[in-house]
Amino acid sequence: MKVYRDEDCDLSLVRARRVAIVGYGNQGRAQALNLHDSGVAVTIALPPGSASRARAQKDGFPTATAAEAAAQADLVVMLAADGDHGRIYAEAIVPNLKQGAALSFAHGLSIRFGLIEPRPDLDVMLIAPKGPGTALRADFLRGSGLISLLAIQQDASGGAQALALSYAAAIGSGRVGILPTSFAEECEADLFNEQAVLWGAIPALIHAGFETLVEAGFSPEIAYFECQTELKLLADLIDQRGIAGMKEAISNTAEFGALEGEPRIVTEETRAEMRRILAEVRAGSFTRKLLADAEAGYPRLRASRAESASHPIEDVRHKVLRLKQ
Repeated sequence: MKVYRDEDCDLSLVRARRVAIVGYGNQGRAQALNLHDSGVAVTIALPPGSASRARAQKDGFPTATAAEAAAQADLVVMLAADGDHGRIYAEAIVPNLKQGAALSFAHGLSIRFGLIEPRPDLDVMLIAPKGPGTALRADFLRGSGLISLLAIQQDASGGAQALALSYAAAIGSGRVGILPTSFAEECEADLFNEQAVLWGAIPALIHAGFETLVEAGFSPEIAYFECQTELKLLADLIDQRGIAGMKEAISNTAEFGALEGEPRIVTEETRAEMRRILAEVRAGSFTRKLLADAEAGYPRLRASRAESASHPIEDVRHKVLRLKQ
């Protein structure tokens, strides 16, 4: 796989563009700040009543509606919630974005599943940092960066890839690596991982382990330390050493415990369910559910957040945090 770095990127390309970032959440704020520090002129596009407007203005950015920002922009970066992309594009971007401009995404969902059908005159590109905005910003300030994935869906100008590389370098990814992919590959792999591994499986395993120990009479504090706090140790070791190196760093007892437990938790049935999740992602059924929840005001998401906030492990976490003060 080709890996692009700063020496492959021409920062002057994105510096010559007027960039409108739609949304000022986790990715929007981080990318905007990194772009600004790289000498790029940025406007933040938000609804008039958005609470994020004050924060963006405090950070030094001009703010405008999506329609106003698009009318002034050469490059529009869609960093609002995926479920809002279709509406924002249809109502504010298409009628106002000039011919020959560029449209960029940090996630492939809107293109892969047709939430947006870009005008044929636009360059359409993906620059997807592989990590949250907080990490993107923190690594940039340390002089490093996050790896980004890059894809081109439309190259109307003939210069879409050069512009995408320039943008990726401006947010810091050229310092560590920019990897080529496609909108479909990035989207499908990301949606699968969110459900089957990181954000779906791991928190559920923590809750289940905690509940199992507490139900068996263990103190909630001991259950919390065993099932949640050691997760950071695991993640750090895997990041530093890989999975094989992590196993070398832990005790023989822990490693043998993993040998015994792994095939009982990650069974053939688990793997079959993972394949079903991936098939649902590719067929678009997950996206349809996401859009239905978004259109209804996210009732399922709000209920899930409330359930997580009320889980007993959160009370234990707060008690443990107070011990450290």
